[in-house]
Amino acid sequence: MTFFPSPRSAFLLLVVVVLLGAVGYRSLTSSSSSAADAAPVGDGRLPEGTSVYDEDHAGITELDPDLLRALRQAATDAAGDDVDIVVNSGWRSPSYQKRLLDEAVTKYGSRAEAARWVATPQASPHVAGDAVDVGPTAATTWLAANGARYGLCRIYDNEPWHYELRPEATDQGCPPRYPDPTHDPRTQR
Repeated sequence: MTFFPSPRSAFLLLVVVVLLGAVGYRSLTSSSSSAADAAPVGDGRLPEGTSVYDEDHAGITELDPDLLRALRQAATDAAGDDVDIVVNSGWRSPSYQKRLLDEAVTKYGSRAEAARWVATPQASPHVAGDAVDVGPTAATTWLAANGARYGLCRIYDNEPWHYELRPEATDQGCPPRYPDPTHDPRTQR
């Protein structure tokens, strides 16, 4: 005996299949976009322990070429002293910088206090590709003692990890540091 569903049964079966397919598709796209939101590609976020020689992450490759060249030369020489310089943060997209600022406002309780640690996307030297945050402590100690030879200068007293290129430092030494970013005229935009 052969079974042929009635037109009404066939229609209901079709509706159920379409609805299940739509729910499954929405579920798949929701989890895909959640994963994408958690780790956007190319926003500048770097995995822990990122080498200054990395060529796979925009946080390194989008740095100012002169800054990157100086940083790589310093890292090569530091390695001769058994010090490994890693980049914790380099270039950042404006959206990533804004996210960091929003997180700092939440952490520190006000925009004014957050500004001591995170600049706006419009004012951040990270967004321009002009700054790197390095680690570990041995690296920041080594750069504090040797960075000026490469034009790499610590800019803020409260951020021993934050370095920017000051080419004149190779002859004149690094300029005086600001207590924190709120004292830096560049971050007042």
